Amino acid sequence: MYRLLSNVADLVARGLALAGGTVLVALIALTCVSIAGRALVPLDIGIGPIRGIYDMTEIGMAAAVFAFLPWAQLRELHARVDLAQRTIPVRMNLALDLLFNIAMALVAAVGTWRLYLGMLDKLSYGETTLIAQIPVWHGFAAGLVGAAGFVLVSLFCVLRASRRLAGFED
Repeated sequence: MYRLLSNVADLVARGLALAGGTVLVALIALTCVSIAGRALVPLDIGIGPIRGIYDMTEIGMAAAVFAFLPWAQLRELHARVDLAQRTIPVRMNLALDLLFNIAMALVAAVGTWRLYLGMLDKLSYGETTLIAQIPVWHGFAAGLVGAAGFVLVSLFCVLRASRRLAGFED
């Protein structure tokens, strides 16, 4: 059962990271096209910058950041302070890892819950971005996909840390 959960967590984290990377590449392409269009404005040939590129970049960057969180959590790549790690006994390090994974799972769950409530708020008011008039809740919904994946992967990491503390190998 653990192996299945490990594979699912890896699939979720990897899939979201690839989706986040795809979003970043698309934003790079859009930005390049917009800059080229802006450079062609003086030629007066009807080509200009992409309207609302800043709005699209904001939404895309937020979605990409949330999409990368599960991968960072699964691979234990979040910033950590290891000042005393070598001086603490192995079992205490494993217990601290479990504690930190529980804390991260709680932070992920609360953050996702608040993001969901924010999305509902933006949806109810019908707020849109200034230039492109994109409904703001779309950005929240895009981030919510990665945030939900972050919760799932964080819960798996709590299980993994528990198993390490209990002496099971991955």
